[in-house]
Amino acid sequence: MIENTSDTAISRIKTMGKGSVFTPKDFLDIATHDNARAILSRLAKQGTIRRLRQGVYEYPAYSNLLKAPASPDPNAIAHAIGRAHGWTLVPSGDTALNLLGLSTQVPARWTYFSDGPSKHHQWAGGTITFKHRTNKETTSLSPRTALFVQALKALGKDHVDPHVLATLRKQATAKDLAVAKREGRYVTSWIYEILKTLLPARAESRA
Repeated sequence: MIENTSDTAISRIKTMGKGSVFTPKDFLDIATHDNARAILSRLAKQGTIRRLRQGVYEYPAYSNLLKAPASPDPNAIAHAIGRAHGWTLVPSGDTALNLLGLSTQVPARWTYFSDGPSKHHQWAGGTITFKHRTNKETTSLSPRTALFVQALKALGKDHVDPHVLATLRKQATAKDLAVAKREGRYVTSWIYEILKTLLPARAESRA
């Protein structure tokens, strides 16, 4: 029974794909928490996956450039931790800008607003910070709209130029932009005015 469960877990990990990050709670539909922990611990010792921090594992991707396993994705780590606790996460500040391609600088600290407690999580590559915040610009918005809002807030009104607008359009589907326009009426007015400009009229009619 345990071996069958282990095979199922390995199959799921492979389906998640290289670079995926997970915790035992991602496997509770096929195993008890203790069994899931034991399976992941064994796979880590075998080198199939790697342990990033207590209770957090990755199915590592390979870097042809480095000729070694690629560095873990901090955003994937953050969301794995969030899933394990049932938290809603919204990237903020430099983290939001990096994820949207509006900044090439890798954040020294990956920061997220969360409806969970404020907490710092250390891993070998740095720090992930969750800041407790529940308001209309985070938990009540769809993930893509919330990401756009936090990125625009980080930039500031005076730094939103045509390049920024073009980059944001590339990071979303017409449906995403239509949702952002609809949800944006509940956020800061200057951000709403920008969100309204992202969706061309012809795309709005199809969204």
